[in-house]
Amino acid sequence: MYAEYFDLQEPGFSITPDPHYLFLSAQHREALAHLLYGAGEGGGFVQLTGEVGTGKTTVCRAFLEQLPERVDVALVVNPALTAVELLRSVCQEFHIDLPEGSPSIQELVGYLNEYLLDAHAGGRRPVLMIDEAQNLSPDVLEQIRLLTNLETHKHKLLQIFLVGQPELRDQLRRKGLRQVAQRITARFHLEPLSAAETKEYILHRLAVAGCKRPLFTAGAMRRIHHFSGGVPRLINILCDRALLGAYAIGRRTVDRRVVSRAARELAVVAEEGPRLRIGRFVAVTAGALLVLLAAAYWGLGLLPSDKSLLAEMMEPLSLDLLPAARESSGPTEAASPEDAGQDPASGAVAIAVVPEIADPEPIRRPDADVWAADLRAGMRQIFSRWG
Repeated sequence: MYAEYFDLQEPGFSITPDPHYLFLSAQHREALAHLLYGAGEGGGFVQLTGEVGTGKTTVCRAFLEQLPERVDVALVVNPALTAVELLRSVCQEFHIDLPEGSPSIQELVGYLNEYLLDAHAGGRRPVLMIDEAQNLSPDVLEQIRLLTNLETHKHKLLQIFLVGQPELRDQLRRKGLRQVAQRITARFHLEPLSAAETKEYILHRLAVAGCKRPLFTAGAMRRIHHFSGGVPRLINILCDRALLGAYAIGRRTVDRRVVSRAARELAVVAEEGPRLRIGRFVAVTAGALLVLLAAAYWGLGLLPSDKSLLAEMMEPLSLDLLPAARESSGPTEAASPEDAGQDPASGAVAIAVVPEIADPEPIRRPDADVWAADLRAGMRQIFSRWG
């Protein structure tokens, strides 16, 4: 819809894993290298994991488009199967002729072993790639492990790639699957993109789509990384909606406001890690307590009267609550310099004493520098402990 408006040959932010749009960041290049290395080696497992939307399937598609010579691949994209169903799918992917009926596991393994021996004799290298491998049951994983026992005296006959979400790593850490984990010869985990990589990713996809001018401002790309957390799939969704939003309101570029509006419409917010959430909770709670303490000290007359000192002490926390504390604690009516005890000529401020409520002894104020230093030290201790 918006492609012609922005002079694009096609929409550049589809969520389909198109290898033509593959952005090879440093870690994506390394992931692809692991797959190519595994295809050239004999036997064992290669494990590729990553969070949802980080580009695992796209890397696999790129691998399939540049297969080394004499490599045959059986791709299983729906591994939520029984052991018999999985073996049948593998045989079908390798174009093995199966008899009518329902062969047993033993028969299917026999057909597969015969094919692997013929492939080895012909100089072929069979590879089994299982996508979404976190959905494999322990029984099926054990059956897959047994396939690596198909070998000659010197060579394994089948190389197996396990591609899945981080749950696959957790599953392979179980004691009952340690035999599978021990046979993994190469591992790689894809992380989300950094802020700089997110910018490069957006510009790369626009260039592939035929863009000849800047469409996203620098602030918009920073905001996209903030909302997406660097996850390529979320970046695609957010950029697509932002371009549609800019087209709808007649803008030629996407700025921060358009991105924020698109994020609100999509409810796209990258999930934060547990430590980050705990750190933010502690920081906000500590900041709120500090404001309440400051307001209480101010009300009791124990806080230094210099408001700039209070602002300086609270600056490290970057809180926006200080103006509210000033408004709530300040006088409701403006007082004249005389009423406030100020000498109009000198500008000095004296402590006002009301005869009806004056105490016999003046109120002692803590030394401002000592109070500020103690407060900063306490807050640093809290953040170093919890943040």
